[in-house]
Amino acid sequence: MQRDLWFEDFRVGQSFRTRGATLSEAQILDFAWQWDPQPFHVDRVAAAEGPYGGLIASGFHTLLVAFRLVYAERIVNAASLGAPGMDEIRWLAPVRPGDTIHVVGEVVAVRESRSMPDRGFVTIRYTVFDQDDRPVMRFTIPHMLRRRPQETAGA
Repeated sequence: MQRDLWFEDFRVGQSFRTRGATLSEAQILDFAWQWDPQPFHVDRVAAAEGPYGGLIASGFHTLLVAFRLVYAERIVNAASLGAPGMDEIRWLAPVRPGDTIHVVGEVVAVRESRSMPDRGFVTIRYTVFDQDDRPVMRFTIPHMLRRRPQETAGA
């Protein structure tokens, strides 16, 4: 499905769902050794004895996989000018090797830019779910998006 949405295409209450991605143990270990080498992410024995009862993915890994899933759906790609940050990042449940996650996004605010008429802000609340539809993560992004380009006269 080719979406390529622009600022004008978004309405409060609009939602979308991504495809899923399965996180393997190898991916979890590789990411964690590079970026988040806490024992419950990189050491099977320590993880088994730790608070989560086994190896879990880094929350940052889950966030990046979720973002990639959203990007693959072409929701904001064409119009994106980035974002001033992220809000309300919450890890709600652990993601384990073999879990398949998907993302549901809901538009919670649409606001025109006061200072730059060629863009606006679309705030989307993202919830990441596992294969059992249990929420494992939630975050909100105020995307800065371009308005749809005007067609050239006489084209």
